[in-house]
Amino acid sequence: MKKQLVLLILALTVLAACSAKRVGPDYSRPRVKPPEVFRADTEVLQPASLRSLADHKWWEVFQDEQLQHLIRTALEQNYDIRIAARKIIQARAELGITRADQMPTLAVGAFATNQRIPSSGPIPAIETSPTEVNAGLSWEADFWGKYSRGTEAARAELLASEWARQAVITTVIADVATAYFQLRELDLELEIAERTVTSRQASLELVKLQEQFGTSSRLDVRQAEQLVYTASAQIPNLQRRIEQQENAICILLAENPDAVRRGLKLTEQPRAPEVPAGLPSSLLERRPDIRYAEHQLIAANARIGVAKAAYFPQLTLTGGSGFRTTALSSLLSGPAGLWSLVGAAVQPIFTGGRLRSGVQLTEAQQQEAVLVYQQSVQQAFREVSDALVARKKNRDFRFEQERLVQSAEEAAQLSDLRYRRGVTSYLEVLDSETRYFEAELGLAQARLDELLALVQLYKALGGGWEG
Repeated sequence: MKKQLVLLILALTVLAACSAKRVGPDYSRPRVKPPEVFRADTEVLQPASLRSLADHKWWEVFQDEQLQHLIRTALEQNYDIRIAARKIIQARAELGITRADQMPTLAVGAFATNQRIPSSGPIPAIETSPTEVNAGLSWEADFWGKYSRGTEAARAELLASEWARQAVITTVIADVATAYFQLRELDLELEIAERTVTSRQASLELVKLQEQFGTSSRLDVRQAEQLVYTASAQIPNLQRRIEQQENAICILLAENPDAVRRGLKLTEQPRAPEVPAGLPSSLLERRPDIRYAEHQLIAANARIGVAKAAYFPQLTLTGGSGFRTTALSSLLSGPAGLWSLVGAAVQPIFTGGRLRSGVQLTEAQQQEAVLVYQQSVQQAFREVSDALVARKKNRDFRFEQERLVQSAEEAAQLSDLRYRRGVTSYLEVLDSETRYFEAELGLAQARLDELLALVQLYKALGGGWEG
């Protein structure tokens, strides 16, 4: 009869706990109003074709094989990605710990001793062997959702850590692509400087020869030397920057500083797929940082329920069963069995405002998380719009810079021809050559900016992590 009573009490308690209403607000996504189209998005998005640039795999966007090799290496070895993966493991363990609070706790114990009291006068010697084996069960019924809300928060934290890792992956891909394109731009600048030095040294030798025959002055020689030295002074600085850029790439790959193999030149980089940016509302699902902020909000929302549950009575059931005897030989025989069942309910009466402050704290944290989520969404819209306008305007600038280089090159050729014919002084050559050199360097930078705008757009749209 006692056994049946215990089972009935436990069954009723479990049923009550399962049917109890959890306190605290249920999560609903905050209302945000995405724009219908991204500002500066000049592509016409047809309703039948909603694909975005971010839907392409990263190797479809960055088609340089050597760059692809660098990105794959970084995805395998980068420390930030590996650290983020370990944080997922930590969050999964935290979820396991929190979920365990909903389960009963079972413990088994044993106690045995042997004691002998010597005889004293007429009192004979006494020898005893008290022994006890018991099992204890303890469980706090989750009537108000204290532990289920805690599990909900821990699960959201786990998902947030997974999205944080995806955000790191997106950032690493963009960082490697950016660093590689910057390296190739420096290589192009070095190539321009070395080619310019070679050309100007030939011109300097010609001017020196003309001075010997009296057809040019020492001033012309000095001005020709200025052209050579201006270009040659760029070479050591560019070499320094190239090596430092290689070191930066190696660090992204979690490798020691070393030389980096090159692929296609900056001027040979394939054009990215001409795909629209997509619908602004899709950013809420694609951007890892937005998903991370939302799951942090879910966790903060669930913690309000944990704090509010502390206002209500906490019911704890403790049961025990075992054997106790004064002699080890009779442990499993005779009337040695024992059991106990204890129920306890604790209702907080006065806590000095601790519970109220706890609820206020979690509510303020949830409100902060709402603002962080909304801020993340708006920041995402801005980054996409910035990248779109940069992509378009950098392309226009590169086109104009190409025209400037063509004009400066022709002007330099005409100035040199005029000088050789004695029509003008070498100062005109100096000015034209300087402008041409600067225009070539400017075009290299314009090509880089155009590629970097593509990288930023791809990252801003949340592309890369699904690869």
